[in-house]
Amino acid sequence: MNAAALAPVFVDTSVLICSEDGADALAREQVMDWLRQLWLRRLGRVSTQVLNDFYAQVTTRITPPMPNGDARAEVRRYQRWQPWAIDHATVESAWSIESRFGLAYVDALIVAAAKAQGCALLLSLELPHQLQLDSVQIINPLLSPVESLLP
Repeated sequence: MNAAALAPVFVDTSVLICSEDGADALAREQVMDWLRQLWLRRLGRVSTQVLNDFYAQVTTRITPPMPNGDARAEVRRYQRWQPWAIDHATVESAWSIESRFGLAYVDALIVAAAKAQGCALLLSLELPHQLQLDSVQIINPLLSPVESLLP
């Protein structure tokens, strides 16, 4: 078994939103396969940034919007994934990642939080698939089945 199979997996906002958005049933099912495995293996990780963005977007940007109470319940559920609190060290790390890799600051902050939690993989629908950023590899869950990376 490879090291990535044992390390926690960071999940960005785009993946969590896809899990709640019924607009693309196939994409939602592929994302749900990943999330189910992360729950079963207790490997899922997020940050406070991800949870805040998730709440703001699912209550305003998907159709139909998720009721606030339901969105709050989801955020509370993901609290079990030990959300990384963005602190000054994370911001400094994000600035370094932003400069070295040319990422937008908000994306660099996601990568910095993943690194801080020891995640080898970062699930994202927005960052380039298989991009290696220091110790973190971006994985698009629609392009890599969960079984291929978490045997």
